Amino acid sequence: MDNDERHAGADWGEAMSTAEMTIGDGEPLPEDTLLAVRGLKKHFPIRGGLLRRVVGSVKAVDGIDFYIKAGETLGLVGESGCGKTTAGRTAVRLYEPTAGEVLFNDPQMGPVHIEHLTPRQLRQLWTNIQMIFQDPFSSLDPRMTVGRIVAEPFLVHKMLSGRALQDRIAELLTVVGLRPEHASRYPHAFSGGQRQRIGIARALAMNPKLVICDEPVSALDVSVQAQVLNLLEDLQKKFDLTYLFIAHDLSVVEHICDRVAVMYVGYLVEMAPTEELYHHPMMPYTEALLAAIPKPDPRRRSRPIRLPGEVPSPANPPSGCYFHPRCPYAQEICKQERPPLRKVAPEHWAACHFAETLKLQGVPRLSQLPVDVQAAPSAQPSTQAPSAP
Repeated sequence: MDNDERHAGADWGEAMSTAEMTIGDGEPLPEDTLLAVRGLKKHFPIRGGLLRRVVGSVKAVDGIDFYIKAGETLGLVGESGCGKTTAGRTAVRLYEPTAGEVLFNDPQMGPVHIEHLTPRQLRQLWTNIQMIFQDPFSSLDPRMTVGRIVAEPFLVHKMLSGRALQDRIAELLTVVGLRPEHASRYPHAFSGGQRQRIGIARALAMNPKLVICDEPVSALDVSVQAQVLNLLEDLQKKFDLTYLFIAHDLSVVEHICDRVAVMYVGYLVEMAPTEELYHHPMMPYTEALLAAIPKPDPRRRSRPIRLPGEVPSPANPPSGCYFHPRCPYAQEICKQERPPLRKVAPEHWAACHFAETLKLQGVPRLSQLPVDVQAAPSAQPSTQAPSAP
């Protein structure tokens, strides 16, 4: 890295200046906030006709607010197509945002508005923000060796070379559970779990502060998922990492995340600490999601909440609250006004007109289950002969 690049932050001008930022209905951010997003939008144009004119837009992300505190894991959940991945990529400007603010508290530069940065400044900032992609098969270049893949960040930023680079590659591969000799192999020689470990090693190369985990275990077998999740937790403790963990598996999110944010058709509808959200949801869509989680009592048949209708198209969302056509609690105001994301309890945010009055059901706590289920007695062998088929 040359001297101008190393001190690029000295001339960031307006990107460096920031007023006190608020989210939702005007609530101030916690002091230890690492990343804050306010009013973020990403609309993709729809083109039609002979001249390919813009005839509409897909509102993949439509004005979301959230924040991530340093050292924590924020889970971003929702059904497929709700805009989770687009939100993560737009927040770090892999996609250019249509509107909104993204504030990152850079360790060297201080608070930085990501949406204002030039390409050169953005490249420098990305050393502190990295991404683990969903598909471990397509996110690695099949023509590169593992060593070359992990070395790519150092070569781009001109930070290491020669023996020091080789030692760093060996160290990173060891940290993620691979062997240094794997550096000479190509991605096709590895399993899905091993490939994801290679992607994690690449993400850790620059010692980032924030890692965007875009469904990092959804393409893996269940046993391999547990290994990768444990690895991510160990690395977070070892390197003081902060995660934005994008997923649709609510059991995985409950295991790894400190707080959870729920998206529906491009809009954030609820955000709270994990235990609070799972046991005391305050938005009907969250209640429906949690009802799909298998119950811990094997004698109780799971009865998910069956929502009427289909998920609205982000190209033509309904008026008012996007969830009102399927919501069993909808009133006339829900059809006319979209509820803002507002603070309804300490650290609990919800976008619902009736969040305080609805009595919604979450995942039952262990103390709420019958005593015989908590004890989980071992099954006794049956003394009755099996009936004939």
